[in-house]
Parts: sequence; structure tokens; C-alpha cells
Amino acid sequence: MRPLSRRSIILGLAAPLARPSGLRAQGAVFDCDVAIVGAGAAGLSAARQLQKLGKAFVILEARARIGGRMFTDTRLGAPYDAGAVYIHWAERNPWRDIAAELGVTAVNNDALSTASEFFNDGRRAQRRGDRGNFQAIDNLFDPEKGEVPDISMAARVAALPVARAGGAEAIARMSLGDEPENISALDYARLWSGDDLLVPSGYGALAENYARGLDIHTATPVTAIDYSGAGVALETPAGRVTARAAIITVPVGVLQKGVIRFAPSLPGVTRDGLNGLGMGALTKIGLRFDGARFGLAPATDLWDRRGPRSSFDFECWTWDRDVIVAYLGGDHARSLVARGERAAIETALDELTDLIGPDVRKHFVHGVLNGWCADPWSLGCYSHALPGNAGARAKLAAPVADRLFFAGEATGGESFGGAMTAGGAWLAGQAAARAAAG
Repeated sequence: MRPLSRRSIILGLAAPLARPSGLRAQGAVFDCDVAIVGAGAAGLSAARQLQKLGKAFVILEARARIGGRMFTDTRLGAPYDAGAVYIHWAERNPWRDIAAELGVTAVNNDALSTASEFFNDGRRAQRRGDRGNFQAIDNLFDPEKGEVPDISMAARVAALPVARAGGAEAIARMSLGDEPENISALDYARLWSGDDLLVPSGYGALAENYARGLDIHTATPVTAIDYSGAGVALETPAGRVTARAAIITVPVGVLQKGVIRFAPSLPGVTRDGLNGLGMGALTKIGLRFDGARFGLAPATDLWDRRGPRSSFDFECWTWDRDVIVAYLGGDHARSLVARGERAAIETALDELTDLIGPDVRKHFVHGVLNGWCADPWSLGCYSHALPGNAGARAKLAAPVADRLFFAGEATGGESFGGAMTAGGAWLAGQAAARAAAG
């Protein structure tokens, strides 16, 4: 991985095979067949597929690292996944096979010995919800049990008793990252389910392993894409790159903000797709301790509900490491992230002190904030369709002028059942690569 060199592109160093420095088609000369914008799960997958097809490509990544929202954070001295954690629906998730091929261990989540403790405003409480509560919620979002309308999750569960509706709120904030009134019930109902696997060495580290050997130009943001001619021209701080087609794996939040300028403007159907999607704010705060465990066994979860719209989930000592990861989502997360890293860490420590006791601060070493909603290269954790916009993913996935192909967790792969996941992003990248190669 290195900053983009105009010479390296022209010499075809991104190509999997030796080939001429310029590719000629209908009088136009291109630097490569396909330019891939972003080196997250979708971008890496697209690159591997283009390799198989013998196409020349270049990967342009805005961050100084690869992986996007697959990121194993090591700043605390012990790794934890600050972004994607689970190989969801593992029965068909390509990352399971990738891990096996690379010799990386993946463990079934159900095999972990876990314990959960529940609190209300810092006071120990009975377990929130029960099998009946979650079964009632599941039935409302199961297409096999009846048609699911394109209304908000909040509206879908409005007829349930308050205690059961609260389960849907927890799913919305702590799994999807947003408030239930902002999420399409139909979009959520389409998501695949199945076994979940965990990667002890890190899901983000697995992505880095998978990317080895690819020529990825980091710290090279694309600022403009001109597709008015025979191909595409991408502007970067290092200069212009031309290609027959472009695969754009940039997160929805960044596209919505107009970080990349398109000429001509994107067609109405693509804009409708973008406008019909929201970005969640699932946030993690990593807390490192000096070895004290406060009587908590590894993989213990501490859940605390603070008022009607605020919750913390503390995941303690996963893989027997001296790290507690605090999870929070929705508007609660957005407001805390907006206050900055120091305030977020202090708030998490205050919360944990209420649950465990004053020894928390005595043994605390260091903390970091992973606030994806404020990260300029993501502006959210992952996407969801807004109520009434369950068709937004399909609109975004539609090719533009047979030269621009949007792919990522927002398009999700195979009719969008894999949306919001690294596995779905991988499938979307493969599909976009096949289309762009054609």
C-alpha cells in the first residue's frame, strides 16, 4: 500500500497481468479497465474478481489504511473490532470461506460462554424481555408469517405492549444503530439471518490479510468523477486517473454529503436511492484496564437502560483481554460523539462506575472512541432504508451510463438480504466487478 503515483498507474502496476500501459477503446486511451473507489469489503472483493477476469484495475482509498468499516483497532494494546464484528448468516457468508482459506480461526458465537446482567439507571434489574417478547417482535418482521409493510419499525410494533415494543427499540438502536422511527420495517425484514461467527484475531485483520498482494493506493481520496465521455475520469490529489468504468464503494453518508462531485450529475433514480437511505450511528468506546476484572467473567455483557432513549452495553473481557467495549446507538450515540472523544470516554467510565463501583477509575488505563457517525470517510456505521423507501437499495444498485457501478453494504448483494454487513458488501463488490468487466 502506498500513496498514488501517476507513473505507477500508467505503467499498469495495478494490473494482475503484464499489459500495455494504455488501454485503447473507440479512440480513447485509459489508464486501466476499472477504477475502484474504496478499499473496504466491497472494493477488495471487486478487485479479486477483476483479477480472475484478467482486467486491469486500480484501487483508490481515501483513508491511510484499508478495510473501511472492517477495522480491528489495536491502539489499546489489545485488539478489538471497532467496526464489523460478526460473520453474519455464516452458512452463506463468503468471509467464512475466506477465513478458512487463509487459515484464520472463526468461532461460532453460540459456542462462547457468556453472561448478561441488566440494569435500569444503574440499578440491577431483571432480564429485560423474554422469549415471548422477542418471538412477538420476530413475527412482525418475518415475511413468511405475513406481509411486512414499508412503514417504520416503530409503527410496526406500535400495537404491542410497551414492554415488548421496547425490544424493537433495542434492536433498532443497538443492532441497526438508529431510532426505530427512522428504519423501514420492510427493509429490516428482508435481511438474512443465520449463524454468527466471530474472529478472535479480528474481522478487520482478516480483511487486511485478504487484501495482501493488491496494489492499493491509500491516502488518495477521489474528489470528482467525470463520466461524460467514453469512460470515466477520476480526480485525486495525485492527479487524474482514467478508466473504462468505475466501481464506487464509498459509504452512503459520504455520497450524500457530496464529497465526490459527479459530472454530469447523477440521474434521478440514483439520487432517489441515496435520499431513501439513512446511516446509523452505532458507536464503540474501547476501555483498557490494568488486569483487574471486578469479578466479571470473560464475555460478560452489562446492559443499562438510561431513560427511554439511552442505553449502554458493556462487553467485558472478550477473548480474555483486558478491554471492555461500550456500545451505544441512535441519537444517544450521535449526541455523545458530538461532544468529542474525551467526553465520550468519561461518560462511559461514569456509567461503568455506577454499575461496578469506584474501582473502575482506579484500574483504568486508556480509552478510544470509534464514532463512525463523525468519521469523515463513513459518516455513519451502516445504511438502512427510511420508512417508505424500501426500494432505495435497488435504485442505488442500478448502473449509471453503463460506466458507474455503486456497491457496498448499502446494495448488499443478492436482492439486498445481505445489506448492512461485510458479507453483503463482498457479494455486491463481486457483482459490480462482473458488470463493470462486461
